[in-house]
Amino acid sequence: MSEVTTAVQIVLPQHCNGYRKPRLFGGQIMAWIDVVGAVAARRYAQSAVTTVCVDNLNFLSAAYLNDTIVQEARVTWTGRTSLEVRVDSYVEQLDGARRRVNRAYVVFVAIDDEDQPIPVKPFTPRSEEEIAEFEAAEARRRIRLGR
Repeated sequence: MSEVTTAVQIVLPQHCNGYRKPRLFGGQIMAWIDVVGAVAARRYAQSAVTTVCVDNLNFLSAAYLNDTIVQEARVTWTGRTSLEVRVDSYVEQLDGARRRVNRAYVVFVAIDDEDQPIPVKPFTPRSEEEIAEFEAAEARRRIRLGR
């Protein structure tokens, strides 16, 4: 698998709505996704990056006040200047068991000091999972370009 970038958060009151059982705001987890995804993209591109789009974002289940959120980001595809990063978010129980609550695909572009796009090294998938992700990323790219 490609290198994994991991981030960990504890859901605090300021991250939640006001329901009886405070639930993590979707926008908060989206912000965390953008950060951990950008770190993975920056590491891969060895340059600054900017977010182009969140191509796919699925909320599978809720996270609540005091939950531990673990996010894992990995590059799944590269173009000439762009990178797709998959970010999986989990609620981690105190015993270490994890439940995935979110998956997102975020597209970044590598940029130079003048905010101009710069080439990135090609991503070469090696495992069966990486090949499947790479092919799915190419399909998502074709859909984006067709819009």
